Amino acid sequence: MPDNGSMSAGVMRLAAIMKTLNRWIALICGVVLLVAVALILLEVLGRRVSLFRIGGADELSGYVMAGIATWGFAYALVERAHVRIDLVYAKLPAPGRAIFDILALASVLFVAALVSFYAFDVLSKSIERGSRSNTPLGIELWIPQIVWFTGWAWLTVTSATLLGCTLILTLGRQWGLINELSGIVSETGEAS
Repeated sequence: MPDNGSMSAGVMRLAAIMKTLNRWIALICGVVLLVAVALILLEVLGRRVSLFRIGGADELSGYVMAGIATWGFAYALVERAHVRIDLVYAKLPAPGRAIFDILALASVLFVAALVSFYAFDVLSKSIERGSRSNTPLGIELWIPQIVWFTGWAWLTVTSATLLGCTLILTLGRQWGLINELSGIVSETGEAS
C-alpha cells in the first residue's frame, strides 16, 4: 500500500493534469470566441458593404456562446473561480473547510450530472427527429447540442475527479493540499 506522501503526490498530479487539460480547452474556447467575434464584425460591416455580407452570424454566435459556456464551467472549477460564500468557511479549522469543499464539489457534480443527463436526452431526441433550426441556415441541431452536451459531461468528469482527489486528501489529512486544490480563494488571497 502506498504511503500518504506518494498517494498525495499522485492525487495532485491527477489534479494538475485536469487543470492543464482545462487550460487547453479554455484556450481553444477563446480562439473559437474570437472567430465568432470576427463573424459578427463581418456581419456588421456587411450592413454597409455588401461584399462582407455573410448572414447567420447571430445564430452561429449563439451556438458558440452556449457551447463555450459549458466548457468554461470546468475551467472555472479547476481555477477555483466559481462564487462561494466564505462567511463561515474562513472561520473554520482546516477539517471543517475540507468538509465545505467536499460539499461544494459534490453539489457541482450533482448539478453537472443532472444537466448532462437531460442534455443527453435533448441531444438524442434532436438526432432521432432530425431537428433543424427554424432559421435560414437550417442547422441540424445535434451539431451545436453535442458541443453543449459534451461541455456538461466534461464538467461532470472534472468535478468527479476533483471531488475524488479532495476526498482522498481529506482521508490523508492533507489540509494544505486540499486548500490548494479546492479551497476558496478569498479577496485577500488564499484561505488560511
